[in-house]
Amino acid sequence: MNRFFSVGYQDMAQSLRSSSLWLLLGWVEIRQRYARSKIGPFWLTISMAILVTALGLVYGTLFQAKLSEYLPLLAIGFVFWAFISTSINDGCNAYISASPYLKQVPLPRGLFIFQTLWRNMIVLAHNFVIVILVLVIFQIDFIHQLHFFILGFALVVWNLMWVVTLLALLCARFRDLPQIVASFIQVIFYITPILFKRDMLQKYPLLIDLNPFAHLIEVVRGPLLGTSVPLLSWMVCLGLAVVGTLLSLFMHGKYRARIPYWV
Repeated sequence: MNRFFSVGYQDMAQSLRSSSLWLLLGWVEIRQRYARSKIGPFWLTISMAILVTALGLVYGTLFQAKLSEYLPLLAIGFVFWAFISTSINDGCNAYISASPYLKQVPLPRGLFIFQTLWRNMIVLAHNFVIVILVLVIFQIDFIHQLHFFILGFALVVWNLMWVVTLLALLCARFRDLPQIVASFIQVIFYITPILFKRDMLQKYPLLIDLNPFAHLIEVVRGPLLGTSVPLLSWMVCLGLAVVGTLLSLFMHGKYRARIPYWV
């Protein structure tokens, strides 16, 4: 068992040291996706801004909430949910999409995990413009909580890393799994406090407490809104990161050699 942990760790460490390669691959993929476009990935920002504004007006009216309170909550939650859900869905196909490289070049497998996360972080950086505009327009004081946001974002990325590592491996072996994951993510969206406030489900607190995605959203949204994050959310995110990392390293070390045959 220790051997599998060691192999998995060495592969991920080697992948991390090859940062120049996965940084380049991720950036080139973004450039190719928006080739000949004048504003490139900012099309995603524009569509996201329109969607957030429309949903904010509609659901803010339905929930009878103040726009100055509801729109920032929705905008931040929606931007980071897009980052989390897209990273997971793209992660399911990380090895499948990289099959030409895996079959021809002896590269560390974790390289394609980092490429997937980096590509989605570039998109997040573009969409984060919406968050900044909302914070400025509604004059939300988040500076004193900025260090908590950085810590929360690090926990989100850490959790996404092990989730993508594990799902990329499983989806390369079981090709029906990406569709199952996509359906699961869609269902989770409706029970995660993104369109609604956390306190709206006071009668059913377990729907929030047992939902890891709710805690992932909370550790980045709370600090940006200038509010304190519940200790439970920090504990859940940290606990999942540690346990998930150990599991993913074991699985990665044990089955990484079979990936070229599966894809």
